[in-house]
Amino acid sequence: MGPRMTFQIGEKVVYPNHGVGTIENISGRAFEGRFERFYLLKLNYNSLTVMVPFSHVEEIGLRKITRNGEVARVLTYLAEGLCHRTADWKDRFRENSEKMTHGMLLEVAEVFKGLVMQQTQKPLSFREKKMLDRARHMLITEVSISRSLNELDACALLEKALAKSSLPLPAAM
Repeated sequence: MGPRMTFQIGEKVVYPNHGVGTIENISGRAFEGRFERFYLLKLNYNSLTVMVPFSHVEEIGLRKITRNGEVARVLTYLAEGLCHRTADWKDRFRENSEKMTHGMLLEVAEVFKGLVMQQTQKPLSFREKKMLDRARHMLITEVSISRSLNELDACALLEKALAKSSLPLPAAM
């Protein structure tokens, strides 16, 4: 096992399946006779505050914001990457849920692009629309932070990349 990932107060991090949050505090508390340190994380998406025990950081997949070089790979994927799509919506939903839970930006982009392509052919189920919306939000916020852009400029960047694949950037739900 590699070195444990550590974060600082004020640092922006990614909480898989929920997007970007800010480490608001680091504290400790005794649980069942054991002392546990944890991060207090405020999620940008819905302003929820989440407690993440240090011992669960890797299991949950809490990670640093994607570096700019990796963002370039994500944009290239949106522009020209091939999408593997499962025909059965239940299998597709399960696969997409797993990718969203892993939370790596490229996997979020795969879910996003696959659902955008699916939507151009037939309407998505309500659950898939919600997932598309969450993936869209996660991409926009992480790209904007990684590239030091406002969210409107990050949207324009995603829109430009998708246009190369003849796909639209869907509006938020």
